[in-house]
Parts: sequence; structure tokens; C-alpha cells
Amino acid sequence: MARKGVLFVLLSCFAEFAVCGGIDQIRLLGPQAVNLWKLEAARSRSQVQGTLLVQDEQDTGYTHESKSKLAEEFPEQWFEQPVDHFAKVNETETWPQRYWVNTRHYAPGPNTPVFVLDGGETSGEDRLPFLDTGIMDILARATGGIGIVLEHRYYGQSLPVKNLTTDSLRFLNNAQSAADSAHFMANVKFDGIDEDLTAPAHPWIYYGGSYAGARAAHMKVLYPDLVWGAIASSGVTHASIENWEYMDIIRRAADRVCSGNLQVSVELIDSLLSNPLTRMPIKSLFGVAALEHDEDFVSLIESPLGYWQARNWDPEVGSTGWDTFCAALNGKFEPEDPDMGAVSYDESTDMVTIEGDLMVPVPVYNYAKYIKDNFVSQCPNGEVEECFGTWDDSKFHDTGLDQTWRLWLFQVCTEWGYFSTAPPKGVPRIVSRLLTLEYESKICRQAYLPGKHFAVPALPNITAVNALGDYDIEADRLAIIDGEVDPWRPVTPHSEYARPREDTILRPFKIIRGGVHHWDENGRSDILEEPPQIQMIHEEIVIFVTSWLEDWEAEHSSQNKH
Repeated sequence: MARKGVLFVLLSCFAEFAVCGGIDQIRLLGPQAVNLWKLEAARSRSQVQGTLLVQDEQDTGYTHESKSKLAEEFPEQWFEQPVDHFAKVNETETWPQRYWVNTRHYAPGPNTPVFVLDGGETSGEDRLPFLDTGIMDILARATGGIGIVLEHRYYGQSLPVKNLTTDSLRFLNNAQSAADSAHFMANVKFDGIDEDLTAPAHPWIYYGGSYAGARAAHMKVLYPDLVWGAIASSGVTHASIENWEYMDIIRRAADRVCSGNLQVSVELIDSLLSNPLTRMPIKSLFGVAALEHDEDFVSLIESPLGYWQARNWDPEVGSTGWDTFCAALNGKFEPEDPDMGAVSYDESTDMVTIEGDLMVPVPVYNYAKYIKDNFVSQCPNGEVEECFGTWDDSKFHDTGLDQTWRLWLFQVCTEWGYFSTAPPKGVPRIVSRLLTLEYESKICRQAYLPGKHFAVPALPNITAVNALGDYDIEADRLAIIDGEVDPWRPVTPHSEYARPREDTILRPFKIIRGGVHHWDENGRSDILEEPPQIQMIHEEIVIFVTSWLEDWEAEHSSQNKH
């Protein structure tokens, strides 16, 4: 998962797509996320055809020029993988998996460590900053090792198939992806390096953040002979059908005024939608009167909540979208806005009359203005049903390789779940009660028609993930690191549902104070520019990894003597 990054966005996320959530929006917003992805893709194509494309400068805080320099210093390399690791050799095709290597700190020797960062559910190119100044460079510099970014099958240019039909996607699963990493570790030969650095002859430390963090933990459990150590940062090791807790973390951790205004607004909107006399006026205020299904409306207005995850300690990497959204929600009434229609404001009650005698609090009015300005305004010709409707199955049937939204969503529908639904009755909420499992999961039936060789299950087989350890996943030299207010924390080993653990060198179990989503993954070239809690976690990671490598050297020195 990850400035997935990955997102692991859309909206004024339209203006900074990769920063404010990216892939993670698909995790959270179900079928509506695909609509937003399509709007962003259309906007990007328009920019490309115009004069200047600047969107990619907002990926991970790196400009286009900086990315070009990274690509020059870390040229892409390729490793041959079988499409199906569990078929006979002569019964499966092969494909090239992409990776990048940082050798700037490499010190040859029998104990040289290799650090591999799992690219997760995005293009591996998005992870190159972590090879340059992030966790891969931090560890390699401290130990004389090399750092690697390994692109995940089906993402970026690591493509084993020619289209994204249901049948073609059937090899996109946990078992195949883990086997890719194991095959790579045991067989790769690095350009310009004479010594054999394959596992298990050298200590390999596997790192991942979010979905890739879960994969890091899984690799330590599935392939302990190859993976000497692993670091699972914001590792979502608990797969769940519903994931209402994501939004509840935001409700509890956000500024009280903003969270309170969200709760009041959502509850009132739900109430107005339930009344035939007020249903259309409230949708009209948000600029989507022509949007047929109320579920699509409430899913759309949920979208800005993805900004919370996009926060980062480094302002050049993170998004300020959440602060902007809250400032808009909490603001005072601004009169004479022609885009908001004929409304009147009563200063004594702080209420806005929107139609007839129907009044709403100022935060609801501000919420509507924000959605109109940042979402509805992006809809060509105001065709809101075409832009934001989700009940036309044909909208989701394109299976070309450019339809990259189909990738992580396929994994959600088959093994991971995480459908973002309303919380149980009685729990305060900042999302509509109309966000049901049926609504959020219908995209799985709409997008993935049964194939000749594979059919998407009615609900994801989350046992495939949870059987590997779930909340209790643990092993010697497996570090668990999470953010204190990460909305994904409820599905990590630091969940309130998980048992408490001791934090040790052999089994680190750490929380980043005030941290959100895998905040240890990025870094600054000057460590003094990092805030204290980030300096601390980076120092602690170096300490426990160094200890692990000392254990490796001691164990293998003893073996060599015998």
C-alpha cells in the first residue's frame, strides 16, 4: 500500500494525484475511485497533448529533472521470471521483472548485506527516491551494503501479460508475487559486481511499506532460509472484508473542530437524503442533482478523506490537502458566490438557506462548495452521471494495459478486501451510512467478468493472507513499525484488536509518534533536516539491523570454522 503508493488520488487531488493518495484511493472508494481515476487519466492525456505536463513533478516530492537524474544514476535492470512459479518449467512462459540497484556504498566481502525494497502496488519508478535518500540508502550507507528496488509483477513495466482480463490477472496473487521475490533473491546476478550476492550466501533484509510491508512480513515467514531479516512498515497483515476502522482513525485523530463538522455534516446529509422533499436540494447544493444514485453521491463526498493518509513529515513529499480541506470546512460563510446559487445567510443562527425554508449549517455549505470546486468542476460539460455514476457496468469493461486501476482492485477483490464501509450502528461516523458492503464491493462483479480459467470469488479469500500470521505474525529478525495515527493501523499488528508485544532488538515492535503511513520509508540527505521522531526511528532501524548482521557474521563464522 504507500504514497502508493500508493497508493497509494483524485480531486484537487486532481491537481496532485500521486501525492494525496494515489493507489490508496482505490482501496478506499470502491467503484467511485475508478471514476475519479478515469477523470484524472483524461486530464493527464489532455495535458500531454497540450504544452506542458507538470503532474509527474508532484509524485514523491521530486521534480521531473530530479527523477531523470535518479534514472541515470540507477538504470533499470531486468530479471527473468516465470509467469506461473507452480507450473512445470516447460508449461509456463517467462517475463522480465524490473529492478534498480544502489551500489554507491557497496563494500565487497563475505558478509555484505543486500537490502531489497518491495515496490508494492505501483510502478517501481515511484520508489526510486527511497533508493536515493530513503531507507535503502540509509541502511546501505550504515553497513556497506547495496540497496535494491524490486518492481512488483503486473505493475510499472513488469508485465507478464498483454491485457488485464480476468484470466490474464489470475497470476496476480500473494503466492506468485512472493515466489518472484524468492526466485530473484536466490538467482540474481548484479551488473558490475563480481561476487555472488545471492541468498542465502549473503544476508538479505527485505523492506516494504503498506501492502509491501505485509509482503515483507510474509517473505520472512514463507522463505526464512532466504530472508535473514525483514522490516514491515505499516504492514497490513490482517486482511478484512470490511474496513470501517480506517475512517474511524481519522475521526478520532483529526482536529476536533474538523472532525466534529464532518460528523454533523454527514449525519445531516444522510437525513436529508432519506426525505423525498429534501433529497434533491442537498444534492443540488453539491452540484450533483443529476446523479441518480445517492450511494454515488455520498461516495463522492467521502473522497477528500484520503488526504489524511497523504500527510508526511517532509513537506516536499506529503500533501497539505487535509489541512486545506479542513480549513474550507471550518471556514466562515462567504457570500455572493455565483457557483453556489441563490442562498441566504442568517448570521444569528449561522445557518444558510439553500431552497425554500430548508437551512443547513455553514460547514455543510462549505463542504458542498469544496466538492463543487475540486471534483464536480472537473467533470466535462457537467455530465455528473457519466462522471460519477457507478451503475453502468460497461464503464468498467476496458481491459487494456493502460487501465492500471484494474490491478490493485483485482487483489482487493480476490484476496485482500478492505471495503470501506460505514461503521456499526452506535459508532460516531464521518462517512455516510449508505456506504454498505454491497455498494463498495459491486465493482468486483462489474469489472471482472468470469474468464475461461478464473472467476473472481463472491467475496475475497482473505484466508490466503491471514493464514500467514494475521495480527500475530512474528519471527526473529522481523521488525514491525507503524504510525500512531495511520488509518491502516487497525489492520496491522499494532491494531487495537491485536495483542501487545515487547519491543526488542530481535523482534522490534515500534510506533512512530504522530506518524501516518510508513513514515520511516523516506528520508533526507541531511539527517538533521528530519524531525526528531524520524531521526529516532531511522537510528533505531540502523541499530537493530546492524545487530542482525552481527548475528549473521557470528553464525557464519562459526559454521566456516567447522
